[in-house]
This record gives sequence, C-alpha cells and structure tokens, in this order.
Amino acid sequence: MKLFLDPFIFSGFISAFLASMCWMAAMTKFELSYAYPFMGLTFVLVFLFGVFFMGESLNIYKLLGLSFIVLGIILASKG
Repeated sequence: MKLFLDPFIFSGFISAFLASMCWMAAMTKFELSYAYPFMGLTFVLVFLFGVFFMGESLNIYKLLGLSFIVLGIILASKG
C-alpha cells in the first residue's frame, strides 16, 4: 500500500488513466488507421524530455532516427 501512495507511482497511474481517456476520445473522432501512427510521437516526446530535462546527449544519429519516425508518421497519416 505504501508503494501505491508514492507520489511518483501514483502520478504514473493518473497519467496512464488520462492517456487511456485521450485514446478513447481519439477513437471516437478519427479512424484507427489515421490515429494510430501518432502513437509513434511518444518516441519523439520521450527523446525531447530526455534531452531537455534529463541531460541526455544529442547527436546526428538520434536526430536522423527521429526524422525517420516523423517522416513515417506523416506518410502513414496521409495514406
């Protein structure tokens, strides 16, 4: 019970709940084939969070990889 009430773990549960609510809302507004590729944006958001808040390194290979992810999302959402 003590772990459940830990602020970091509790905020994780709240975040997961809010994410599922947003996903259900997106499913009522968009087709799955349009909405699902945007799940790939989590890689971009995690990378940016790591660089700006956690001090992770930024190099050309990571930027190139992120560029491919974003290009894939654009292509998948257009199709």
